[in-house]
Amino acid sequence: MLASSAVRLPTYTKCLFSPNNLSWTRHQSLRYFRTTPYHRAAFFPTNCLRAIAKPAVGSYAPKDGEHVLNSPSEVARRISAKVLPKIPRPDVKRVVMVGSGGLSIGQAGEFDYSGSQALKALSEEGIEAILINPNIATWQTSHQLASEVYFLPITADYVAYVLEKERPDGILLTFGGQSALNVGIALDKMGILERLGVKVLGTPIKTLEVSEDRDLFVQALKEIDIPVAQSTAVSSVNAALEAAERIGYPVILRSAFTLGGLGSGFANTPEELRDLSAKSLSLSPQVLIERSMKGWKELEYEVVRDGADNTIICCNMENFDPLGTHTGDSIVVAPSQTLPDDEYHMLRSAALKVIRHLGVVGECNIQYALNPYSKEYCVIEVNARLSRSSALASKATGYPLAYTAAKIALGYTLPELPNAVTKTTTACFEPSLDYIVTKIPKWDLAKFSSHVNREVGSAMKSVGEVMAIGRTFEESLQKAIRQVDPRWKGFEPYYQPEDLDTALSRPTDMRLFAIAHAMYNKNYSVDKVHELTKIDKWYLYKIDNIVQTHRHIKSLGSLEKINHELMKKAKCMGFSDVQIADILSTTEDAVRAHRKSVGITPFVKRIDTLAAEYPAHTNYLYTTYNASEHDVDFDEHGTMVLGSGVYRIGSSVEFDWCAVTCARKLRDMGKRTIMVNYNPETVSTDFDEADRLYFEELGYERVMDIYELEHAQGVIVSVGGQLPQNIALRLKDNGVNVLGTDPAKIDAAEDRHKFSSVLDSIDVDQPEWIEVTSIDAAKRFAEKVGYPVLVRPSYVLSGAAMNVVHEESTLEHNLSAAASVSPLHPVVITKFIDDALEIDVDAVAYQGNLLVHAVSEHVENAGVHSGDATLVLPPFSLTVTDMERLKIIAQKVAKAFEISGPFNMQIIKKPTAGKHEEDELKVIECNLRASRSFPFVSKVLGHNFIETATCAIVGKDVPEFVDLMAQKRDYTSIKVAQFSWTRLGGADPFLGVEMASTGEVASFGADVHEAYWASLLSTTGFKIPRANSGVLIGGDTTKPEMAFVAKTLINLGFKLYCSSHHVESYLNNLPYVTAKRIFFPIKDKRLLREVFDEYDIQCVINLAKTRGNDFTDEDYVARRNAVDFGLPLLNNARCAKLWVEALQKKIPQGGLRKYDEGRIPSEVRSWREFVGRRA
Repeated sequence: MLASSAVRLPTYTKCLFSPNNLSWTRHQSLRYFRTTPYHRAAFFPTNCLRAIAKPAVGSYAPKDGEHVLNSPSEVARRISAKVLPKIPRPDVKRVVMVGSGGLSIGQAGEFDYSGSQALKALSEEGIEAILINPNIATWQTSHQLASEVYFLPITADYVAYVLEKERPDGILLTFGGQSALNVGIALDKMGILERLGVKVLGTPIKTLEVSEDRDLFVQALKEIDIPVAQSTAVSSVNAALEAAERIGYPVILRSAFTLGGLGSGFANTPEELRDLSAKSLSLSPQVLIERSMKGWKELEYEVVRDGADNTIICCNMENFDPLGTHTGDSIVVAPSQTLPDDEYHMLRSAALKVIRHLGVVGECNIQYALNPYSKEYCVIEVNARLSRSSALASKATGYPLAYTAAKIALGYTLPELPNAVTKTTTACFEPSLDYIVTKIPKWDLAKFSSHVNREVGSAMKSVGEVMAIGRTFEESLQKAIRQVDPRWKGFEPYYQPEDLDTALSRPTDMRLFAIAHAMYNKNYSVDKVHELTKIDKWYLYKIDNIVQTHRHIKSLGSLEKINHELMKKAKCMGFSDVQIADILSTTEDAVRAHRKSVGITPFVKRIDTLAAEYPAHTNYLYTTYNASEHDVDFDEHGTMVLGSGVYRIGSSVEFDWCAVTCARKLRDMGKRTIMVNYNPETVSTDFDEADRLYFEELGYERVMDIYELEHAQGVIVSVGGQLPQNIALRLKDNGVNVLGTDPAKIDAAEDRHKFSSVLDSIDVDQPEWIEVTSIDAAKRFAEKVGYPVLVRPSYVLSGAAMNVVHEESTLEHNLSAAASVSPLHPVVITKFIDDALEIDVDAVAYQGNLLVHAVSEHVENAGVHSGDATLVLPPFSLTVTDMERLKIIAQKVAKAFEISGPFNMQIIKKPTAGKHEEDELKVIECNLRASRSFPFVSKVLGHNFIETATCAIVGKDVPEFVDLMAQKRDYTSIKVAQFSWTRLGGADPFLGVEMASTGEVASFGADVHEAYWASLLSTTGFKIPRANSGVLIGGDTTKPEMAFVAKTLINLGFKLYCSSHHVESYLNNLPYVTAKRIFFPIKDKRLLREVFDEYDIQCVINLAKTRGNDFTDEDYVARRNAVDFGLPLLNNARCAKLWVEALQKKIPQGGLRKYDEGRIPSEVRSWREFVGRRA
């Protein structure tokens, strides 16, 4: 479909890029960036790439100021030069782009993808890009994309310092999520953009303000007669109650200026509203009280508009779940399946009208509520920026939304731009799909304490999402279910609640499986499920098709009775081989062999954005059984790179950086690449990062399908986290050429018993351990070595089911919890060493010889999961002898496991009793794959570990050993975990051996204190306490750090408060320290908030030894409410000590002051300035 108001010009046949071929230019630019030493004056941007079709006849070139249609026809180009509006392009040479910071619930990897595309667009135009983003694990924070990178907090003050230092011409605010948008609005109000002459590119600030301020938004839409939910903006609890009385209960409360619906929720009574509004107003200055439309359909449209008012709908999406569940926590289907044509066009027309009226320039997302029984609709909200939904829409359609939005921000219009995927149409076409896409969120709520509320509502709780492509809804849905969790084999009753009706009517993270239980086991009809869930019957009938097919297969009883027709039907409905094997009590291999014997294998289809209406040659592929021929020839024989799959706690954007870096290095070596991944938030699933991209599952069945079809040269399993590792041995056993370290060695490192035997054989120390299959054996071991002990299963990621046990009474419970995670593997119990220093070693080896290694030191003592720990590089307390011993251990391990590729070890250092004895170094874990700290160590040391690892994996251009840790550095970098406690109501913000963080940030500094200051401020929501404000302190008084922390805070002018007699007595017995015990209501949140306000408490330091046992535990209440009230929380003794030391240094330098014109803090230096070169 041609864009609304687009100029109609002659059609054309085939369009190629200019002789400056795109892929050639990109490779040249990468090579340039890697090898050229950086000098500001000598910065040469990449070859200016104009995305214009190669003319079929003649060579008409646009004159200055002319806008020309992207067409191979010279006639069309000549005519368009006269017709297309002459919009002046912004004259910018240097542009600052504001990133989104650490990954958190509500703001995740989608902004790495969108920011990376925007930076590609800037580099094509020869524009120098300056990026501010402390998320060191992202691909966008690489010098291949940005000429300067600042790992600094995304706050108005720090962005202002960078603007003052760099003096750019323009700024991009719509590629960094809500954080960047809020910063842009603040900078505008501070007058900094105007004073420094910085142009806001793309959507203007006024539009951003209107879309964010609910009152202004409602007024704007009323001007064009677009219905909006009846709502009242309020700034106090009493005003909220009055507004609700006028509107009538139930109501929904929404927070302004927050991301992912933070602070939003439904209230059915005044009491519920009072609690909800008190919490929300602590997070946002304004909340909106709206009529509740729970049960209505929720739909989204992704809209693109250029400066000439050409506007297209890129994609429309429909939520499987009715209104009431945040769209980030909903199953989403694209394109919409249940809208009749008139309703589709009604909402399409409204979207175009709204976006034009608001004046959006670029991409935006509009969300609707639609009454399922009438045509009544209203606009819920407009995001005038790239969002999670736009990442999904981009990957679902193949339309590069972020790239196009960036070009539009630079003054291009849609008719001038090519469709960068197909290269044969302009960007002015609306995508059409001949497949169905299903997105399912990934919640990791089971990772947290049992206090966490599992219900999902208007505030987002999911940590990631998957996207599956199929040609029927059934196929797409079942693929997506398997992608969310490898333990799930399809639509099966994995959750069987006792109170089924409540589980259906009140959505939780497991409701889809409650529906399966209702239909499989309780014979609920479609009508009954619809009545309870309000999910559209169309979807429920499709789900019923899966149920009936499942029953048909089961009724036959044996694999031999499954004929061609039924096997074809099952595969077309998305049944996996292992799912069919489970139904028939046979093996996956038997089903695979039978399926192939009856001639049923998947077909490979292209995503071409135009449903095959125009010729397209994309490399964007998926597999389906609902087809009759392949869209591609299998003659490339590329190298497969397995991506990381869904973002979850323990596996996040850092593995995407690893996969992208590996694929790019392979291409630089002249090898064809095949990327396999299914996460729409990633750069690895961008259309131009590999020669072929399969948007597909990462399970054994699909990886084998692709390997066999492509006749791939080999498979790389060590750059995508734990998921590819889990199938490595099975792939090898079935004839796959697994590149790099032998999967048998990977298995030996994963199996605690085999791993420990290897360490014993090479004389590398480890804590005492035992493998048990009974609780009695576990108790005997614990008595022998003494408590505490660590209980852990084999084959885990991010410490799943790991627990430190301090006494026998809890041992039994923890053993049963661990055993349920990995039933095929026995449980390992290890002696846990208290107060030991933990060290991370990241390394690369080739054929057992060490090539490069990095040693990072944890601030926290052992006992905090390495993914949650604060990492310091270079280490700040290790001696030269320690460093040499660690290198020898790395060399021994590399040789013993014959490693070719990346590996990571965690080692603990325990001081010995004797003065002249060496400290004990014990290896506690080893992963023969890239770890989450690989991007961090690569960027801090200025040496790309994954590029070296890729050379080792394929055995080509392998470099000599280099000892990076022997090199002296005049800077330090610290990686800090990003937590999302605010999202997880009830969760205990306490650090232990199970990982809880959703992301990470890192900053550089001249020393450990400057680096920690910048890093901690970079975590989302961390606010520096005001001078002379109150600090609530509590926890374990036996910790030696508590006295130092208390004394230092008093000396700095802070006032100390506590809630317990014991802590009060301890603090007041310290010399020169006074602390006041305050009234501390543990059950009344509103009253506690008043107490915090009365004493001006701006920070909470809680050094408790263990988690809270219940909701009334004083330490738990202090930690939880620090999070709920938006206050900084320090919950580890060594981190609290480092923080007050940093305060001590920064306060005299003006650290507590706001932005001052002309003052630039010492930590405001770019990555290149710290490292000394473009790394």
